[in-house]
Amino acid sequence: MSILVIDVGTSSLRVAEIANEGTLVALAARPVPLTCPAPGLAELDAEALYAQVLDACAEIYAEAKAAGRKIEGVGIANQRATTVVWEKETSATVGPALSWNDLRTLEQCLNLKAEGFTLAPNESATKITHLLESTSHNQSDLLAGTLDTWLVWRLSDGKHYVTDRSNAGLTGLLHPDATSWDIEISRHLGLELSLLPELVPSIGIIGEAIALEGAPPIAAIVGDQQSSLVGQGCLAPGLGKGTFGTGAAIDICLGNRRVDFQRRGPRGSFPIVCWTEQAQIKWGVEALDLTAGTCVKWLCEQLEIIDSPKDSQNLALQCEDSGGVFFVPALEGLGAPEWDFGARGTFLGLTRGTHRAHIVRAVLEGVAYRGAELVRTAEEDADIALSSVRIDGGMSRNEVFGQALADALGRPVEVAAESESTVLGAGYMAGYALGIWPSWEVISLFWQPKAVVEPQQTVNHECWRNAVYLSRQWEEGLSEISFW
Repeated sequence: MSILVIDVGTSSLRVAEIANEGTLVALAARPVPLTCPAPGLAELDAEALYAQVLDACAEIYAEAKAAGRKIEGVGIANQRATTVVWEKETSATVGPALSWNDLRTLEQCLNLKAEGFTLAPNESATKITHLLESTSHNQSDLLAGTLDTWLVWRLSDGKHYVTDRSNAGLTGLLHPDATSWDIEISRHLGLELSLLPELVPSIGIIGEAIALEGAPPIAAIVGDQQSSLVGQGCLAPGLGKGTFGTGAAIDICLGNRRVDFQRRGPRGSFPIVCWTEQAQIKWGVEALDLTAGTCVKWLCEQLEIIDSPKDSQNLALQCEDSGGVFFVPALEGLGAPEWDFGARGTFLGLTRGTHRAHIVRAVLEGVAYRGAELVRTAEEDADIALSSVRIDGGMSRNEVFGQALADALGRPVEVAAESESTVLGAGYMAGYALGIWPSWEVISLFWQPKAVVEPQQTVNHECWRNAVYLSRQWEEGLSEISFW
């Protein structure tokens, strides 16, 4: 028996099969139909996305059947806050889905802040209102949700309209205690509660995926970062992970304890719901940065210093250090702890002796140094210390990056054996709901890192802090923007 997992990321979606040994045995990837019609705009075709999901599912089903394995259940993980509005009767979408990183509602969020309501454009709330304004439909005829809601609705042939709290927490519409939707904010935005999906546990059988062969039960839905937390075995308070993909996210599990702050902590991190099981809410804290792997992609596509991200490691290893060059990865501004949208990418320490290996190494180290800052941000806001940090995502495969992160943290970094931890997490949760794995203790044993990277040298933190300081407030108008 095995679990089918659907994982929709920002640029690609993956459908995978997780065997009862807890291993990934099959993977099919498809591009997400994402377009960026103008700077700051990011939208996708939700219908085309669903078609891609079904196509990838068919591929995995064929592999499982050929190997004599049966799909027993479905888990779903997804990029959070990407928003879809559709017709209740026909399931036809109303306009494009707005990606989590779409900024078209920035001005509305600033106006709402002046009115006493704290919302950010990377949350779903103002995306919903924007899509509603583009249609003449009555709200009573429409449904709205994040991608988990959309996929469950389509897979169940419109029988289940749900979301879980790990996703709902990124809508801006969930009450801070996560028990219900926030009536005050919803009313202020003019949103009828009937427009919002039912809140269900992250772990538990929702209903049958009628659109799939054999109609297996949908047994878990969870946000992508929280799914990665589970996939890396961070199931107990005081365990934390870093995902370094397009951007960077540090998540720490706090168990039953919620941090004291409602929206953003003193150091710039956020409270999150890690997952829910029956009536139990497992809390955590998350620190984010806006660019990580994007910087390596920039070296390839814009600077043309390397041909592919894989080349960054080999080139960086051609020099023992960055030759005194520091790079601040603020290509789209800085996330936690500064939250300076007007900061810009910065190289410092360049000399005539600087060559491209130094440049590439400085970029990898700069992303690692920012990752270390995220860890410290989350730790301070949560009043907790990690003995080590587990990492996944595309950049986790880069040995230079992993070593730089361990050096900047001054503690071990455990590298995931399977970079698709998000896929594993949703699979483990669904398997747990179906009794394939009887306890969290059993699931925690699946974590076996590919490598444990120990610190080897001291980082010049003073130079690094000076570089970050000099990168800030290049676009003063953007630097003044704050949503919290």
